[in-house]
Amino acid sequence: MENTTKKLTLGLPKGSLQDSTFELFRKAGYTISSPGRSYFPAIDDPEMSVILLRAQEISIYIEQGVLDAGVTGKDWIEENGSTVHEVSELVYAKSGFTPVRWVLAVPEDSPIQSVKDLEGKRIAAEAVNLTKNYLEKNGVKADVEFSWGATEVKVPLLVDAIVELTETGSSLRAHNLRIVETLMTSTTRLIANTAAWKDPWKRTKIENLALLLEGALNAEQKVGVKMNIPKEKLDEITALMPALRNPTVSSLTQQGWVAIEVVIDEKVVRDLIPKLRAAGAEGIIEYPLNKVIY
Repeated sequence: MENTTKKLTLGLPKGSLQDSTFELFRKAGYTISSPGRSYFPAIDDPEMSVILLRAQEISIYIEQGVLDAGVTGKDWIEENGSTVHEVSELVYAKSGFTPVRWVLAVPEDSPIQSVKDLEGKRIAAEAVNLTKNYLEKNGVKADVEFSWGATEVKVPLLVDAIVELTETGSSLRAHNLRIVETLMTSTTRLIANTAAWKDPWKRTKIENLALLLEGALNAEQKVGVKMNIPKEKLDEITALMPALRNPTVSSLTQQGWVAIEVVIDEKVVRDLIPKLRAAGAEGIIEYPLNKVIY
């Protein structure tokens, strides 16, 4: 029989974002497996298919309709000038859960102190259009050349400055480079083809995916905590806990005791648990979360 299962074709980034993207999808409930160097990984949803591409290219193929939706950076959407529907902002990167920056960098001993000092200079950048637009906005004329990679090593021998993507700045510092200015701050986005977004089935599928991915990100760096406490100390103990909303409180069969449960930032738990115990809480349990849906 002919397979009539509808499919949503997703483009996911290959390279530095691949592992963190696969892990985010796993926490959202989707298992993606990519044996070897395959560009067509398997996903455990028969209504989805996945293609791995460079993040730089994904918005282009989504705009063209080759892909229905995908994950890429806001920076590459702007660099390509792609007309797509931005479904959701997903704040994660290669090493953590913070935005990345495109920065103008020069050698530590360079006399260049601002973008204005680049008049007539040479700049190497992978994001050529972003760089040219920034120069134009600041009224600076300079030569911008495309960099295929290893951009940090091109100054000062080949160019006067570079525009480079950084998450922590550590690679730039390792190459004795100094950040002069930030051109843009970028985050990862879930985007869709405009025609796919108008299709009821595809839109629902994309919206459900966005809900689960956002829920997985919301759960990062948070944990659930539950415990039993004397009812008379309810106000005192709940005052100690920063929760998403008021904690869940339920009665226990043991008279005079209640159970409470909260979702809180993981970073505060280390200091919180001893305070809870000292205040009279018992049976304290901390557990990890996969998704938090607001």
